[in-house]
Amino acid sequence: MTIFHDVFPTTRVKQGDAAAQLWSLEGQFFNYLATGFGGTITGIGCSMGIIDDPIKNDQEAFNDRVLDEQWSWYTDTFLSRIEEGGMQIIVMTRWSTKDLCGRLLASEDGGDWFVFCRRACLDEGERRMLCPDLLSWKSYMKKRRLTSAEIADANYQQEPVDIKGKLYSEFRTYEQLPRDAAGKLDFGAIISYTDTADTGSDDLCSIVAGIHEGEGYILDVIMTDEPMEKTEPQTAEQLYSYHVETARIESNNGGRGFARNVERLLWELYQTRSVNIEWFHQGANKHARIMTGATFVMQHLLFPSDWAQRWPRYYAAMVSYQKTGKNKHDDAPDATTGIAETIQEREGRGTLDIWWV
Repeated sequence: MTIFHDVFPTTRVKQGDAAAQLWSLEGQFFNYLATGFGGTITGIGCSMGIIDDPIKNDQEAFNDRVLDEQWSWYTDTFLSRIEEGGMQIIVMTRWSTKDLCGRLLASEDGGDWFVFCRRACLDEGERRMLCPDLLSWKSYMKKRRLTSAEIADANYQQEPVDIKGKLYSEFRTYEQLPRDAAGKLDFGAIISYTDTADTGSDDLCSIVAGIHEGEGYILDVIMTDEPMEKTEPQTAEQLYSYHVETARIESNNGGRGFARNVERLLWELYQTRSVNIEWFHQGANKHARIMTGATFVMQHLLFPSDWAQRWPRYYAAMVSYQKTGKNKHDDAPDATTGIAETIQEREGRGTLDIWWV
């Protein structure tokens, strides 16, 4: 059996400084601190911070409260301990798109991370495994049968479970906006759709899109849980700045008052009545509308290539929306579906394409 000193024969733990959770090596100035995820590390800086397997099992992976607590500990405690020039290493099974790695990769700085991913099964068709001595094809298939394909894919293939049930399988993106021969933006119309916050836990989502040859180019998104006294002037500024011609605002749960205040602010702040504001009661089932409009969203709406960095809250809500089960947030898909419906109405396409599930 190989032991520690066989691999590092000259390395010795410093006498008197060899506690299980806080120790150092002879001849070095570094200390090594170990604590459980969520533990106390206040007042201790580090040049390298390593997080190993913060999620214990699938029960934790599907618990939003646990995932939120882990994210809060990372941002409020762990991150503040990393000294200038320090390194972070996170080793974990990818259970959910909302786990620690998922949130970091979807953040504004997601591109700064180096991702090293190794799947246990390299090719199912050829039954080729990464390390057959540790996990053979036969054992791998047995584990899949005894658990479930989704759990096995998370454990061995690093595919978050919620990816399997995502409504939107892909999104089209653009690098440049369409322009005419003179170099001016070539939109037949610029529209907006706003889903006001229904309850205290909901977000306001207001989207501006330009229509070009029957397709919608997403130009701007406001998605926030701030109160109406802040979102009303924000929405008015958005409509004015992007020269919106028609703005549709859902009048459910205070939306009518919101629409009237936005219309008033457009005149008071910008002296314009050029925006046609339409408020209406949305009586259709929200999830049914989102499901029905999904095909059009994927095929005919285009998002900026850097939309994950521009609007991280909106992006996260769109890429994580599930076909079945309860979705914690549906404001982003709802407003996006509203843009899709508005485009189809203007283009005379009639009813939405049907998304069969």
